[in-house]
Amino acid sequence: MISAKNIWQNTDAPLHVGLLVLNDSNMLSLAAAVDPMRACNRRADRVLFSWQFLAQGGQEVSLTSGMVLQTEDISGFIGDLLILVAGFGLEQHSTPALTIALRRCVVDGTHLWGVDGGSWVMAQAGLLDGHRATCHWEDAEAFARRFSAVNLVPDRYAISGPFATTGGASPCIDLMLHLITSRHGRALSERVAAAFIYDPIHAGEAPQQMIATTRIAAKHPRIARILKQMENLIDSPPTIKALARANGISTRKLELEFKAATGRAPGTYFLDLRLSEARRRAIDSAQSVQEIALACGFTSQASFARAFRQAFGQSVTALRRQH
Repeated sequence: MISAKNIWQNTDAPLHVGLLVLNDSNMLSLAAAVDPMRACNRRADRVLFSWQFLAQGGQEVSLTSGMVLQTEDISGFIGDLLILVAGFGLEQHSTPALTIALRRCVVDGTHLWGVDGGSWVMAQAGLLDGHRATCHWEDAEAFARRFSAVNLVPDRYAISGPFATTGGASPCIDLMLHLITSRHGRALSERVAAAFIYDPIHAGEAPQQMIATTRIAAKHPRIARILKQMENLIDSPPTIKALARANGISTRKLELEFKAATGRAPGTYFLDLRLSEARRRAIDSAQSVQEIALACGFTSQASFARAFRQAFGQSVTALRRQH
């Protein structure tokens, strides 16, 4: 195996990047990898990054938006960084031929990054064993069960040796800005971030969030903290009274502050959060209805079924048939 080149060193030399895009990827994840490079070139007024779109056999790639991407064959790629963008249908798209192609690139000394579902494909190829890696928070439970040899962390992005993985599109922007900072300085990366009105720039070890709390945290830091607690306690939800006590306030004060911050009552918000997660699991996992109910804090399958039908107008089984 050839040692991977140091792509993180400060240099004015251009970096050539391959974007290996799988069918059923989302356009936002692809843009998060490409547009920071484009904006960097524009802000620097010179070519600091070049790139090409790749696929097995140079086939057309269909994104979830319906957009079709023209590609070149990955077998002809020569570069120091390959970014694997993946989304849905990961089992279907993780073919033996793709595994061979990825392993060849790593053996040739190419850095390999996985965006969104890319970390799953890399893990399935056996490349992440013994390495720190992350994945989208929605897939973390299944990922940990499937790839026990990978040191899964809940970070926005993780770098380990020649590999890097991100939890989705926004963390990919953070990783690209980190690369720009390392190679070309913080001033340029901040100008790139400003071009996207992207603020704040997150560190890799910052945790992924199921609930976006940045706006709320500015005016209601206590409620932002409670939202995070709700997120972490979906499988064993405390009462609103217990949440208030744990945060040193009365139930009434929590209800008033929560309504001011979110426009909703805390009990309603928490139930909707749990049901939203239940719907995601119904569509994206093979878990039984009982497993979904328990994972979302319902000890009674009957009460879960009633709440789910009231929220979404159909049963878990009917929803799955639709999808």
